[in-house]
Amino acid sequence: MRALTAAAIGLAAATALVLIVTAVGTPAGETSPEPLLTTVPGPKK
Repeated sequence: MRALTAAAIGLAAATALVLIVTAVGTPAGETSPEPLLTTVPGPKK
């Protein structure tokens, strides 16, 4: 019974966290126009 109670409390906490993050929304700002480098750049030509 303790495990069931702990699982229910954990599920409720996770659900509350998701709802809070959803309510707050995304932060304001802009993304960089420069692409991210995913490889080591080679010699410049």
